[in-house]
This record gives sequence, structure tokens and C-alpha cells, in this order.
Amino acid sequence: QVQLVESGGGLVQAGGSLRLSCAASGLTGGRYTMAWFRQAPGKEREFVAARSWSGASTTYADSVKGRFTLSRDNAKNTVYLQMGSLKPEDTAVYYCAARLWGSVTVVVSDYNYWGQGTQVTVSS
Repeated sequence: QVQLVESGGGLVQAGGSLRLSCAASGLTGGRYTMAWFRQAPGKEREFVAARSWSGASTTYADSVKGRFTLSRDNAKNTVYLQMGSLKPEDTAVYYCAARLWGSVTVVVSDYNYWGQGTQVTVSS
């Protein structure tokens, strides 16, 4: 059974930093792209960042480029999202997602597995 568990969310002031973690279990027998999405109240879930299994391809949303960094440790089945220079508009529930055998994509429905989400709140 596939399980993705996010952690590291919280309350931070604008300009601050947070690091989110996503521990994956049950993702065996295949190569998978890992991604982060976020969803603010009243808005649709949106793409944040994703990295292919090999690490050869990493994509960021324009809104976070230069401020957020995605990294992954395949040996630990863990993916991280280092967030810096946080803004109030970054406030959202952040979700980890996995896509088996597929390349990096920004489309929500392309991902097979999702975590439960972790809240990030940035105060002004």
C-alpha cells in the first residue's frame, strides 16, 4: 500500500523559511516522479515543483522559482521542499504527490498518489 506522509508545515513570518518533508512507503517496483502541489482556501490545487526519478528533470512554478528548492533522497524514499523568502501568498496546504513511470508534469490528475497535506501559514 502506497503512503505519502508530509511534515514540516507551520506558521512563519514573511521572509522566513520552512522545509517540508514527504516520506514515501510502498512505492516499489517502479520509477516515479515526485512533486509538491499546494491549495489555498477557495482556490484550485496548483503545481509547485517536481523532480524526475533520475533527477535529470526538475520543474518549478514561476511563482516559487528562485525561492523554493525540491530535493529527493531515493535511498530514503523521501522528498523535501526547502522554502525561502516566504510570502503571505504562499499560505496553503502543501501536498506531496507521486507519479509512477511518468515524466515531470504540472497536471494534478497525472499523479497517482497523494499525501494528506501539511498546512503552511505565512504571516505578514
